[in-house]
Amino acid sequence: MSFELPIYWNDYEDIAMALFEKFGDEFGESKIYRIRFTELMGWVLELPNFKGTKEECTEGHLEMIQSTWVYEWRDGQK
Repeated sequence: MSFELPIYWNDYEDIAMALFEKFGDEFGESKIYRIRFTELMGWVLELPNFKGTKEECTEGHLEMIQSTWVYEWRDGQK
């Protein structure tokens, strides 16, 4: 039995890793930066163990998630 900690909006790295695992190479750097924030927010809210709320989300959170996701994607290309 594995126990996973809850994820919140400021857990950028955990969110980015989960999105990278979910979408893999389907989303490259340029495609990640073109995702609408409303769509990105929905994907984050659907992640297992995500405990944040829609109301707590800010544009800053979404920008950080996008850029961290790009770093995760780049690491996956090595």
